[in-house]
Amino acid sequence: MSRRTDNHHRAASICRAATGLTHRTCLGWAEAGLIDHRQPVPDAEDEGQRVLESLMLAELADGLRESEHRDGALFGFTSARPARTGLALGLHPAMADRVLATVLPRIDEHYGGLRGVPGLRIVPTGRSWALTRLRARAAVHLLHPDPDWRPVLPEHGDGLAQLWRRNRHRLHPAEAAELDGRADAGGDPGSVAAQDWLNSRLLRRPRLLGAAGAAHGSANVYTHGGGDVVVEWCCAVERRELERRLRRSGLAQRPGGVAERLRDQPWFPGEIAMGGAFVTLRRGLCCARDAAARRAS
Repeated sequence: MSRRTDNHHRAASICRAATGLTHRTCLGWAEAGLIDHRQPVPDAEDEGQRVLESLMLAELADGLRESEHRDGALFGFTSARPARTGLALGLHPAMADRVLATVLPRIDEHYGGLRGVPGLRIVPTGRSWALTRLRARAAVHLLHPDPDWRPVLPEHGDGLAQLWRRNRHRLHPAEAAELDGRADAGGDPGSVAAQDWLNSRLLRRPRLLGAAGAAHGSANVYTHGGGDVVVEWCCAVERRELERRLRRSGLAQRPGGVAERLRDQPWFPGEIAMGGAFVTLRRGLCCARDAAARRAS
């Protein structure tokens, strides 16, 4: 086997482990030059696509409760088919409707404002569905194991206004304000763009983080104010091994246009930094044993 062929198979193996695609599909991408062993999962080339994927991941990290996770699908997806121009995600059938209820934008008076991804809309695409964002040519296509699946979409409720129902083709003022505020945020715009890269890449690698929930089916996932992502779990994969897999998949490979930062050197174990953005991995003691001990006492 030549060195080039070996590198193709290496990239394909990493791609398969990260996305759930077949080795044959990933190998075809490697042979076509779409992936390599340094970046074995295709990135979203368009900024608008990355922003959509980043906002979805942050909303799912903060919006899905640990008790709602199934089979290690920490963001509700079991597989991904990433492309440079878009993304298709395989929904976990037990989480599909909850995923949509979490990301679709609504005004929640009890929460105190806008929840969900501003500008997100759901549209039928033949026999399937896609999530698109107004003001951007970006989409995430949804795949479901049941070819006849139709989502149970959230309704208006007490103190709850589903903006995607009321404003199908234009932004609600609250959505516009949220997006404008994100663009004009007083923080470091370079770090925001870098976090979009990291979040988008995480969403395109659902099988890797799934290892954190392998023992109990779930993990604690959240963001710091919609920014850097934190994953906390117990049992199953070791923290060092999960970090190795994520780095090997190209998660922290710095893309062109993202400046290197002094802070990109990890300050503590489990921190993956790139361009001033972060993903933090924390593995603790077994929560199941602690819960069993409390019940027994």
